[in-house]
Amino acid sequence: MYTQLSLWEDPKAESQKHGQQLSLPDAEIIMYRDFFNNIESNQIFAELYGTINWKQEVALLFGKQVAIPRLSAWYGDAGKSYTYSQIKMEPNLWTPTLITIKSKIEAIAGTVFNSVLLNLYRDGKDSVAWHSDDESELGENPAIGSVSFGATRRFMLRHKYQKEMKLEIQLTPGSFLLMKGVTQHFWQHQIPKAAKVTEPRINLTFRKVS
Repeated sequence: MYTQLSLWEDPKAESQKHGQQLSLPDAEIIMYRDFFNNIESNQIFAELYGTINWKQEVALLFGKQVAIPRLSAWYGDAGKSYTYSQIKMEPNLWTPTLITIKSKIEAIAGTVFNSVLLNLYRDGKDSVAWHSDDESELGENPAIGSVSFGATRRFMLRHKYQKEMKLEIQLTPGSFLLMKGVTQHFWQHQIPKAAKVTEPRINLTFRKVS
């Protein structure tokens, strides 16, 4: 059974500058819709799709090597490696497009990001399972800046300890979702498979790794 959660703290507060804060306990999550306009979104998607060094990573699951159901890439400052699911990623150097996106969201987030994980969901068959961005190199209360381009996908949240608390929102092209504070201690998120989605989506999660 789901606990009914109000989606927004203040439904009248939305703007590119201020966004809307999700009304969730034990979380600080702010949604900025249309952070990038349609023209910008389309141009950025095409640039990233065609130029990023995409790779399909392989994880060890129950003693077997399993291909991750999406393509990914890691970019950032020199030496800022990142490990998740026993996969260690070494950074590609920043591109001008990534620097532009980074600078724009840093002005809102109040955080200087030094790396970004890019995921390419080729269609609705690609997904990411329930997880928290709580790896030790991200720090105690990490700020995660998530930017989406391409197809709209469902973004699902669930509380780690109060299982009845779940929420779903749509991540539309050009949107910016900022998660910070204690969010990763208490909440997990996922992008589930979506049989009706046939178009690709690119998501960038900017981080600050130690």
